[in-house]
Amino acid sequence: MIARLQSCSLAALALLLAPMYLHAQIAATEAPTAAEVVEAQGDVSVIRHEQEWALFTGDRVAVGEMILTGDDGFAHLAVEDGADFLVYPNSRVIFRKNPGNLRDLIDVFLGRVRIYIEKLGGQPNPHRIFTPTAVISVRGTTFDVEVNEYETTVVSVTEGLVGVRHRILPSNKETPVGAGQSLTIDANTPLAKAGMDGVKAANIAEDVARIAASIWQQIGNRTGSGGGTGGGTTPTPRPVPGDEQAPDPPPAAPPPP
Repeated sequence: MIARLQSCSLAALALLLAPMYLHAQIAATEAPTAAEVVEAQGDVSVIRHEQEWALFTGDRVAVGEMILTGDDGFAHLAVEDGADFLVYPNSRVIFRKNPGNLRDLIDVFLGRVRIYIEKLGGQPNPHRIFTPTAVISVRGTTFDVEVNEYETTVVSVTEGLVGVRHRILPSNKETPVGAGQSLTIDANTPLAKAGMDGVKAANIAEDVARIAASIWQQIGNRTGSGGGTGGGTTPTPRPVPGDEQAPDPPPAAPPPP
């Protein structure tokens, strides 16, 4: 009788712990596929379950979620597989839109992103980045991707080498873009006619530096007026669902007499 009771108790305990074990296994499986927000400044949010949620440093972005930045928004995200990417103001980016292939890093629909792909143990670390007009293959490099409202893509390489294919016009041939070079991909122009532009690559690098300086100036203006301590506090984005850290907006000014 005692042995039977012990057996029943063990079975009940196993049933109780099974969901916890399953949850831990799922978390362990999903964790490496997420991107961690290393830094978020200004207006940064994510589309999650069809709602817009504020993003803060330390948050995680899951596969298939869209990252949005406003006029002063900036975010640095890191993935455990050696990929980092910086999202600059007024951008729309989906993290791993294709969950079936974790080498497909991001889809850039609008704005500017800087991507760092670190070689692992000195070996190539292949990833792909997508835009409406381009597919960019990398194995360890630093480069910028910019997409405008007409879906024109500009790829500018700072370090290493990337291969670019046209996403709309059929072609199996990649066009290599090396350090200091820039390639513009238009919807209706074959890559063979696009040509490289070293001057544009340098200008884009300068633009990125100016954007970064502008962001930090806006942050300094915000935190300076708020009496922050130390290096300042993270500026408050516009209140959106999930933004418990943001205070209520100030009341509207009274009408003039």
